Amino acid sequence: MDQVRPRVAVSSCLLGEPVRYNGGHSRDRFLSGALSDHVEWVPICPEMEIGLGSPRETLRLERGPDGPRLMTRRTRTDLTAPMASLATARAAALDVDGYVFKAKSPSCGIHGIPIYASSGTPDGPEAAADAAAAPASGNVVDRRGRGLFAGAVMDAHPSLPVEDEGRLHDAVLREAFVERIFAVARLRSLLKSDWRPHDLVAFHARHKMQLLAHAPDAYRGLGRIVAEAGARPHDTLAVSYSEAFRTALAAKATIGRNVNVLHHCLGMISDHLDPARRADLVEVIESYQARRVALCVPVTLLRHHARGEGAAYVRDQTYFSPYPEDLGLRNHVVS
Repeated sequence: MDQVRPRVAVSSCLLGEPVRYNGGHSRDRFLSGALSDHVEWVPICPEMEIGLGSPRETLRLERGPDGPRLMTRRTRTDLTAPMASLATARAAALDVDGYVFKAKSPSCGIHGIPIYASSGTPDGPEAAADAAAAPASGNVVDRRGRGLFAGAVMDAHPSLPVEDEGRLHDAVLREAFVERIFAVARLRSLLKSDWRPHDLVAFHARHKMQLLAHAPDAYRGLGRIVAEAGARPHDTLAVSYSEAFRTALAAKATIGRNVNVLHHCLGMISDHLDPARRADLVEVIESYQARRVALCVPVTLLRHHARGEGAAYVRDQTYFSPYPEDLGLRNHVVS
């Protein structure tokens, strides 16, 4: 199956660009290596774009009356307004299938960013509260913050597949993110073409098993949207389907749902198999369910048997090739 090349925004430092506060980079091997062969990167460094340069003074988030403020640590310069303005402009123009942010960054972190007590601000209720919190928390009053830039982008695009490079070191999270960006890219390619209702019907049919592995109820809801393909205007139909499709794939694909999909596919090709081969496939699916083998094992066997006559519907499911195989993302055994 031909794969559409996703457009993915990324913190520039993760691709090796020397834009970090210390003049260095944070090159990530997976992003700059294996994944680079299959995606179109859109590098972004918000600190550089607001004119800070590299090397530069370090930044941190501090609690403010209207939300976190982005402050330089030494000179106490408030960069909240320029960063917020850049984030608004970037978010409005963003046309990508996913985004990989730099972890632990006060501008680009997507979770767990410390928010410090305000420093050098006038006395008042907020300052008093900060002072009270500081001794117990080492000047950190909240560890659940998001980077100022990343938070604005995520708020503007709530269904956009987003991760940071730290979380992508986890095999399950890496696979889920890559699966989503390729699915979103395929949908983007369809909706930017001169598509017709039957094209959306075909797209939905090809993604049936993939969607069922994530969110069976959402798949049925998407089916109701597709059923209106000949009656609703293209634009509103595309928006409705796109949002529901992205939301469905954001749900975690569980072992149980994968097992249901594998059995569903086996049932559709069962008439083309002799009893011994059917028994072998059932045994492999059970081994996956028992966490003895990786998902790639039953998937590869089912795809092999679906290449015969009468199995085109199963063979063409995106579930079997959701992204380039050389990424090897289904090769881990779920613990």
